Amino acid sequence: MMNIAKKSLVLALLAGIGFSAVAQERVYLIDQRDVVAKSGFGLCWRDGYWTPAAAAQDKAGCECDKDLLPKEACEPKSAPAGAAAAPAGVKPTGEKITVAADALFDFNKAVLRPEGKAKLDELVAKAKEIKLEVILAVGHTDRIGSDSYNQKLSEKRAAAVKEYLVAKGIEANRVYTEGKGEKQPVTGNKCKGDKKTKALIDCLQPDRRVDIEVIGTK
Repeated sequence: MMNIAKKSLVLALLAGIGFSAVAQERVYLIDQRDVVAKSGFGLCWRDGYWTPAAAAQDKAGCECDKDLLPKEACEPKSAPAGAAAAPAGVKPTGEKITVAADALFDFNKAVLRPEGKAKLDELVAKAKEIKLEVILAVGHTDRIGSDSYNQKLSEKRAAAVKEYLVAKGIEANRVYTEGKGEKQPVTGNKCKGDKKTKALIDCLQPDRRVDIEVIGTK
């Protein structure tokens, strides 16, 4: 059984509206009726422990993420007698890379630069060397600008990454994207001030990033 111990990059907990993850083995937010919480687009809300392997063990995994789970996890086992067993020694693999958004996009833009495309080409090559389960791409911004603007910018950047990966042959249903806006800075309290100065922009550069995680088996 796969055991990919990774911190999820996807949808954070909703606070104060009656949803919880109650038990650690559950990786989706559920309400008091034990019903999975869903967005307005019908997507299940995941908690901070979500990974494809963990979702396969959650009773709501097939309802929420059937396209991301191994086929056998959501279909009755009906292998014919004498069917060959899965090859021994198959191990899960996961690789997370953090790419500075400035390396992918111009400042305050969501259009991939040639240098950014080259970095994604390297990622595509790695993904094609494994049996790919999922690629998680999460966009982040610095705190300059409004919350709503930064949220949209982070989503556009993650979507641009997905669009390019799909154009390079990665299956669209294998790429999950999310924008975190300015909510998960890595600079902490190091950068002082709120005015849009060159010094502040330079200091906050690490916050402008795209976290990309490739999960699969070799």
